[in-house]
Amino acid sequence: MPKFHPDLRRARFIPPLVYGPRLVAAMGRLKQRAPEVPDDMDIEDVLVPGSAGDVSIRIYRPTSLSRQSPALLWMHGGGFLFGSPLQDERSSIDFARELNISVIAVTYRLAPEAPAPAAVEDAYAALEWVSENAADLGIDNERIAIGGASAGGGLAASLALYAHDRGEITPAFQLLVYPMLDDRTVTRTDIDTKGVRVWTPGSNRYAWTTYLGHEPGLPEANPYAAPARRDDLSDLPPAWIGVGDLDLFYDEDVAYAQRLQASDVPCELYVVKGAFHGFDALFSKSRVATEFWREQAGALHRALFRTP
Repeated sequence: MPKFHPDLRRARFIPPLVYGPRLVAAMGRLKQRAPEVPDDMDIEDVLVPGSAGDVSIRIYRPTSLSRQSPALLWMHGGGFLFGSPLQDERSSIDFARELNISVIAVTYRLAPEAPAPAAVEDAYAALEWVSENAADLGIDNERIAIGGASAGGGLAASLALYAHDRGEITPAFQLLVYPMLDDRTVTRTDIDTKGVRVWTPGSNRYAWTTYLGHEPGLPEANPYAAPARRDDLSDLPPAWIGVGDLDLFYDEDVAYAQRLQASDVPCELYVVKGAFHGFDALFSKSRVATEFWREQAGALHRALFRTP
């Protein structure tokens, strides 16, 4: 039996669901309601121009924020198949409130209707708009971090590469929460999956196949879809990568962190023993989930509020 973190022992009862066409369609039909806006927060939905039409962003800003402050551009998870900024609403508000920053959450196009690189194009359109309108938004253009969880974390890593190659905007930091980085994980047969929960090999295969538009693991791959396929990781923004050692993405995340470090890109790797994919969302009130979020907030604070 896998050794789960003491706060996550109930994970042994989680069934091994596989996201396929029917389940993804059902997830897409679920309508999330936006919670009530807290008194200390301004929340605004804005449409910004993108390469294939308008991109929706949701801006979280403390009402007390009056000066040029840092920002976090955030991408939600969902295997590039489903999801929305509302699933991370609590965390986005907490980041904005705790760090006294603006958080901008992106609604990007999803597969299969819009396979790669549609998502990164939408993410870049949001980043570009925030950068161009930073003064009006009360945002310090030199301190815009990018981040996301799961597929959103992979998308943030892809966005860092995309922005680097275009040479127009340089994000200040990458916050990558158990990011989905490498389609070649699908082809591996040596991974011990007894402790894998929430995101299973079957889900991973369907997601990558759908997002890429072809079988994963081919010799040639677009690094804007699977950032781990990028040969040169030099000159990218500093990064923080957090992942559990029971996560299906554990090996690919550790390898990416090590490659960033080897490329002289500062990267902090934070591993949670006995934690699986999405543990912090499923057991959000547990101590281990709270500590995991605290580590993220701390990494953002160190990156965005550095003293000379």
